Amino acid sequence: MGKINNPNQIVLVTGRYKGKDNIITMTWWTKTSFQPNLYLISVGHIRHSHEMISKSKCFVINFMPFELSKEILYCGKSSGKGVDKFKETGLHKEEAEKIDCCRIKEALAFVECRIIDSFVTGDHTVFIGEVVNADFKKEGKRPFQLDRNVFVTTE
Repeated sequence: MGKINNPNQIVLVTGRYKGKDNIITMTWWTKTSFQPNLYLISVGHIRHSHEMISKSKCFVINFMPFELSKEILYCGKSSGKGVDKFKETGLHKEEAEKIDCCRIKEALAFVECRIIDSFVTGDHTVFIGEVVNADFKKEGKRPFQLDRNVFVTTE
């Protein structure tokens, strides 16, 4: 299905639970409403981030620059259960302003969300997040997933 659905903009989603932060690489996300301002993410049940996001009731979507494709790929291939992805990738945390979560300092933009609803869709859960804070920090080329390990950008 990837060849049918791609390219999709790839983002890093951060979650926190009991003081532990994690990053998940994601293409299954979208804006879903203007009023209220809502985004959704779809997270596999077997993913470490699923439990963290489900229990914490919040997440941050981090829009990353294409130049960090190697770090994005690492976060998608490694489980945060036994690995500190921030330490391994050299990405830097900064505290979210409106929720108990971190953001990624290198992000071009971010959207902080508080979960208002969720539902199971087969082997994934869709989390609906109301935007409580967002910022477009800087311009830059964004990565799009063309195939499993292949990213492209615009221009």
